[in-house]
Amino acid sequence: MPKYSKNRSKVSEETKEEAMAAAKATQRPGQTKEQTKLIAQGIQKGIDHYKKQQKSKARELDKKLKNAKSAPRELEVQINEVVRYRQHWLPWSLLFVSWLAFSVFLFGDKL
Repeated sequence: MPKYSKNRSKVSEETKEEAMAAAKATQRPGQTKEQTKLIAQGIQKGIDHYKKQQKSKARELDKKLKNAKSAPRELEVQINEVVRYRQHWLPWSLLFVSWLAFSVFLFGDKL
């Protein structure tokens, strides 16, 4: 018998409980328990996938930090991001037209 089995990694009870709680929270009227369990399993797989991604990102970050400590000049990266907020012309033009119409309504007979 091999020392390490190739079975899927076991899921923690906390993850199972979170998945079941989320499945019950989104449960529709008339939905069977089997359907709810299947939804919970899907949510559980999503949580596991997310956790694996986060672990791999953390490992990569640790590797980069370790390399940065050994060679601090090599990892100098400059990120220049410019965020520009542009407003659409339509709301301003509608505001201007509405004020113009309001002023014509109030003062139209006096002109």
